[in-house]
Amino acid sequence: MKQLWAPWRMKFILEPRQGGCIFCSKPKENRDRENFIIYRGKKVFIMLNVFPYNNGHLMISPYRHITNVEDLYADEYTELFELLKRSITALKISMKPTGFNIGMNVGKSSGAGIKHLHMHVVPRWVGDTNYMPVLAEVKVISEHLEQTYDKLLKAFVALGS
Repeated sequence: MKQLWAPWRMKFILEPRQGGCIFCSKPKENRDRENFIIYRGKKVFIMLNVFPYNNGHLMISPYRHITNVEDLYADEYTELFELLKRSITALKISMKPTGFNIGMNVGKSSGAGIKHLHMHVVPRWVGDTNYMPVLAEVKVISEHLEQTYDKLLKAFVALGS
């Protein structure tokens, strides 16, 4: 059996929680750039993951605090998947990935670190893994989060509402 190591995630795992839920509190702050909220829909929004697996790692979440897929209202479900399509298109325009990892962690045993339903969209490129995580326990993120935000914001604006 092969193992996948992601030691750079320990900062997120061990970091003290600020209390509350980021998917509930961040949209209410109306500081989208500082919170890396890249797009607001009516029922669902998109933000950059500040502990990304790769550049452009997005999270799509309903504003309403729910924990299970089956708790989504029909309009939330529809918008969630519409914003998934929009996210993929914006990432293709701005970052030109050659693939994506898309998924949800639902429930504690799945590894869900935040108990608010959200979908991950992780852009991937051929050769985007290297020796650094294995030998040095370091993940190289090749672009600053603010630059990634600007690229993606431009792409989302170009896609319209």
